[in-house]
Amino acid sequence: MAKSYRIERVNETIKEIIGDLLLNGIKDPRVGFVTITGVRTSGDLSVARVHYSVLGDEEVRSTAHKGLVSAARFIQRVLAKELKVRISPHLVFIYDDSLDRAMRIEEMLREAEAGSQEPKADVDGDKATE
Repeated sequence: MAKSYRIERVNETIKEIIGDLLLNGIKDPRVGFVTITGVRTSGDLSVARVHYSVLGDEEVRSTAHKGLVSAARFIQRVLAKELKVRISPHLVFIYDDSLDRAMRIEEMLREAEAGSQEPKADVDGDKATE
């Protein structure tokens, strides 16, 4: 149990450090609107899967991913220093599409609601009056 608590603390710390670096330390414009949504570190701390989101189309997501991969070694050096570990985890950046899915669901709900507000036809096929 203590080990998983430690991993969770490390995950949160990595998330905070990378988030701060994206705001203040990395000058690459490709990662300007990236948000770190979560981090999952392996049990031995050798790999950290960094989940991120970015608003925009597929081209914007691809560009942001390239920027993150380009900055990975710099981020790893900062992590090693901040986490006070000899070897920092290898970073794997994974696009988090949960925001995209949520927006699609919201859009579908709005469309369904708009469709349900149309006047209903009665048995004869005439539009009902309100």
